Amino acid sequence: MRIATWNVNSLRARLDRTLGVLERWDLDVLAIQETKCRDEQFPVGAFQEAGYEVAHTGLSQWNGVAIASRVGLEDVATSFPGQPGFAKVAKADDDAAASDALLEVEPPVEARAIGATCGGVRVWSLYVPHGRALGDQHYEYKLTWLRNLRDVARNWAAEPDAQVALLGDWNVIPLDTDVYDVADFAGHTHVSQPERDAFAAFAEAGYTEVTREHVPAEHAYTYWDYQRLAFPKNRGLRIDFGWTTPAVAERVRTVTIDREERKGKGASDHVPVILELAD
Repeated sequence: MRIATWNVNSLRARLDRTLGVLERWDLDVLAIQETKCRDEQFPVGAFQEAGYEVAHTGLSQWNGVAIASRVGLEDVATSFPGQPGFAKVAKADDDAAASDALLEVEPPVEARAIGATCGGVRVWSLYVPHGRALGDQHYEYKLTWLRNLRDVARNWAAEPDAQVALLGDWNVIPLDTDVYDVADFAGHTHVSQPERDAFAAFAEAGYTEVTREHVPAEHAYTYWDYQRLAFPKNRGLRIDFGWTTPAVAERVRTVTIDREERKGKGASDHVPVILELAD
C-alpha cells in the first residue's frame, strides 16, 4: 500500500502534475494540501476517471485539503474534534465593550484538516497554520491548533492496534538541519521553541514520525521557495511529515521524498513524500 502527502499549492493549476504523481508512483492514497478551491470547484471527475474516490473541504481560494483513494474512502470528517477556528480580532483598547463583543464571536473553522479511512488506515490530510510572525494572533492560533490536534490524536492512538496516519504540511522546522541556514529564521516562525515543542509532543501522544525514521539524512528538504533561485541553490526546508501510530509505523517499509517533482515548469513549491506500507 502506498500513501503519499503533498502540498500542491493550487490543485487546479497543477491537476496534470497531481494525476501524474498518482500514476507514476502507483499511489493508493494521496493526502493533498492547499488545494485553493471551493468544493464546487474541485475537479472530482478527473480523479474518478483515474480510478480514485475523493473527499475535499475547501471554503475559499485559500487553504483546502483533500484525500484521494482507490482503496476505499469511508467515514469522512472535514475537521478534527476540537479544531479551533481563526478570525483576526481587532483591538479596541478605547472601547472595552466593543472588544469584548468581538471576542465573543465564534471564529470560523478553516479548511485545514480532512480525515477518511482508506484501506483500513485512518488517514488525515493536514495543513497546519503558518503562524505569520511571533506574537501574531495567527501564531497563537497555530500553537492552539497543534495542541488540540495532539490531544485528540492521543485518544485515537489509545485504541487497540490503531491504524492512524497524520500526514501533511506541518509548517514547522523541527531541527536546525531541516533548513538551509537556521540563522536566516532567527526571530521568525517555524523554528521557535514553542512550535518545535508542539510538533515533538506527538511522540508523547503515542506517534512515530516515520519520514525521519526512514530518511534520516540532514538537509533532506520537502519545500523550496520560488524566490532567489532557492531550488537550484538547494535552499530548502523540511516541513512535510507523517506521524503514525505504532501499528502503521511497523508497516512502513520505505519513505521517499520525490525531489524530482520540484523540477520543470509549473511545479509546486513542495514535493510529494511517499510511504510504502507492507500489507
